[in-house]
Amino acid sequence: MSALPTPLYEKVKHHVVARIRSGEWGPGARVLSEHELVRELKVSRMTANRAIRDLVHAGVLSRVAGLGTFVADLRAAGHSLQIRNIAADIRERGHEHRAEVVSLQRVEMSAEVRACLGLKVRSKYAFHSVVVHYENGVPLQVEDRYVNPEVAPDYLSVDLVATTAHEYLMRVAPLERVQHVVRAVAPQVCVARLLGLAADESVLLIERTTWSRAQPASFARLHHAGSRFELRGLFDI
Repeated sequence: MSALPTPLYEKVKHHVVARIRSGEWGPGARVLSEHELVRELKVSRMTANRAIRDLVHAGVLSRVAGLGTFVADLRAAGHSLQIRNIAADIRERGHEHRAEVVSLQRVEMSAEVRACLGLKVRSKYAFHSVVVHYENGVPLQVEDRYVNPEVAPDYLSVDLVATTAHEYLMRVAPLERVQHVVRAVAPQVCVARLLGLAADESVLLIERTTWSRAQPASFARLHHAGSRFELRGLFDI
């Protein structure tokens, strides 16, 4: 079965990201307008508009009314109320994602983890993973995750370098409900070391519990270097 062709708007996005990645368009630089993209790439206005809108939504570009579209500040930006794949977010910014697995094992559930996953979890054990996500070689996030083995029994066999926990869990445990708690904290020594933080630097911690098929699926502590990460949201009221 042959692969589906790449949509034209994705090709336009790749063209724009390639010019950013090459350094031709640095942060704050004005990018080609939709009219200019139409002329240069021989695509429709609708295709150019879709590509630009996607890149603005991803935080790669920013639009200024009456002035044009510009390369955004490429400091990592997270979406506060959306469940996003960190690897995809990094790649959409035109950057390179790499993951390093610190640990992946079965552990006995502490009272805290059992409470976060829900008291109805019958198993005495949980699957536990610690993964460091890098953006262009710089550590961006330490993902400390507990997974309910009743929901994802094969979690320990997943290659978390090639596939993020998010990607795997979205396949085997379709998301039904999410709870977020966000706060700034002083990092534990091991987290500070993994993120390469200065002694006085804080982290932005997102605690996330997800549910699937009417039961808790995972509880994750997502630690981000405060100086290299921000939460961003756009809401329709």
